[in-house]
Amino acid sequence: MSLQSAQRRHIEAILQYVESDSGLAFPGQALIGRSWKRCLNDYGLDPSRPREARIVTHQILREHQDSVDEFLNVARAGVEQLHSQITGMGYVLLLTDHRGITVQFLGDKRHDRRLRQAGLYLGADWNEQYAGTCAVGTCIEEKLPLTCHRVDHFDATHISLTCTAAPITDPQGNLLGVLDISALDSPNARHSQNFAMQLTQLYARMIEDAYFRRRFNNSLIFRCDPSRELVQINAQCLFAIDGQGVVIAANTNARRLLNQAKTGAGERPGPLLADVFDCEMSDIWTIPYDNKDQVRAFQVRRSGETLFASLIEPRHVPASPSDSAHEREKAVPALDGLADDDPVMRRTLSLAKRFRNREVGLLILGETGTGKEILAKAIHDSSLRASKSFIAVNCAAIPESLIESELFGYAAGAFTGARPKGMSGLIQQAHGGTLFLDEIGDMPLQLQTRLLRVLAEGEVFPLGADKPLKVDCRIIAATHQDIAGLVEAGKFRADLYYRLNGAILRLPPLRQRADKQFVIRSVLRHLIATRLLPEIRIRADAMSAMLACPWPGNIRQLANALTFAEATSDGVEVTANDLPEECLEGPVPASRPSCDAPDTAATRADADAELLEAALQRTQWNVSAVARELGVSRPTLYRRMRQEGLVSPNRR
Repeated sequence: MSLQSAQRRHIEAILQYVESDSGLAFPGQALIGRSWKRCLNDYGLDPSRPREARIVTHQILREHQDSVDEFLNVARAGVEQLHSQITGMGYVLLLTDHRGITVQFLGDKRHDRRLRQAGLYLGADWNEQYAGTCAVGTCIEEKLPLTCHRVDHFDATHISLTCTAAPITDPQGNLLGVLDISALDSPNARHSQNFAMQLTQLYARMIEDAYFRRRFNNSLIFRCDPSRELVQINAQCLFAIDGQGVVIAANTNARRLLNQAKTGAGERPGPLLADVFDCEMSDIWTIPYDNKDQVRAFQVRRSGETLFASLIEPRHVPASPSDSAHEREKAVPALDGLADDDPVMRRTLSLAKRFRNREVGLLILGETGTGKEILAKAIHDSSLRASKSFIAVNCAAIPESLIESELFGYAAGAFTGARPKGMSGLIQQAHGGTLFLDEIGDMPLQLQTRLLRVLAEGEVFPLGADKPLKVDCRIIAATHQDIAGLVEAGKFRADLYYRLNGAILRLPPLRQRADKQFVIRSVLRHLIATRLLPEIRIRADAMSAMLACPWPGNIRQLANALTFAEATSDGVEVTANDLPEECLEGPVPASRPSCDAPDTAATRADADAELLEAALQRTQWNVSAVARELGVSRPTLYRRMRQEGLVSPNRR
């Protein structure tokens, strides 16, 4: 059967079904039939007159993305993970807001033209009132997951598509958005999409629960699941509760339990969690203490179903005295604020807490820019030496001819040009406090011997002095080099190495940190607090770009990038277009003129130059506006302008 014949039969089937007003005449899903009726009777759509895909403008898309910025930020990881699962099976992925506008899209650029024609594209409007029966629009109307398979679509031009969508709701049950996976071509059998349905629902729930956790990270969260082994990993039900056990909010599965117990989650005051389960509130509060695995079994009051539950306590609640008998278990704000949930950093900070008041050497290892001095300062500030000086020395920055006098000081008249009264060295200045020796691997061998004496004897011998001076300072050293390799090569003293590394603290590079978003926000807060930057915020697209950046320069490069972005932004919000070019990854979308791709021919280069100049003239040389229109960063646009010799009339 030709495509035209199949489309004609599809149009006739829709009209016949709606005119018959009988569910029995329609062999598919009842909700598809309800949608067909809405399309004809409520929206006045004509199946014989298909509509082109509606792609909203860049400005309107940005407004939709801005309105769901927090949701997009949370959903990013789940969307990318799902896409990695389906990309080899011919699917593309759409995430829409609650109005049906595609605010995130991941697909195969090789099929860009066909995808755009079908509306499987960023900015596509899949509202049922415009697009007719479709997975996204009908999911919004029905508030249910569904597959809109081939001839289920109202638009006859979509009968080769298969689309599966699942709703994502906020903690109060309001629609946040729709997660959809679609394919341009698919088998005829509807059951071929059963796995797609399961996968889409799974990731929609994961995103929904991650958003729930984000919204209520300062509340107690009661989570429960039919499996004791999975409850702390992938619990089906989440309840946010206050200090009296009143339910503040619940995820989709938990709201079903509330409805079964007839304790509507929206009531004020809300239901007690003990109304849902056959228990006392004391049974809930003691979950973390009475059970070795911190899990307890509960029965649902009405159904008798057994569920296993655990508690997630808010992060801001301090440990009780009985929980903090050991020093390593205490909260240490100066150190705790350096990381969020990165496992390597947790280990490092745990060691730092244990050794902050021990008189042993600490050796911090990490790439350049990972924050070695910041960690050393935090150790000092949280130690018993906090009231004394913290002296930082970069051994690689001081000329070799001066490092000895800088470190050890000198007596009066020690050498030509010396100060008449001599000078206290940095080691003496750190008396009672902490001396931080950064890039210790660059210290000359002869000075390593003298430093060893300071560590062994607790005294320093200034240049030209006739007697040593007693000194009491804690030495923390750091390097980005393989210092053990330097010892083997004879370039670093083994005895000094073993004096310094009473404990080794490792700092992971920024690209490997699991808490990268926390680091980005912390660096921004620090820059604002120290008045190096004004009050700005990072939009979701900029955050996504920064999370994808490999950051070879680590935190130092991150701080520079934020400073650059603030300088190039138009207001208080940093977007991806404001970031340095090295922070941006991925090709420019094929639907936009490319300013980033290498020129392949002189004629193409001339054409691109003309397009670029025309865009600049049309916007009165507003570089920011042109960068947004072309989908490139402003540094990229400025580079291309220089290449083409394009100069704003205002600068001539």
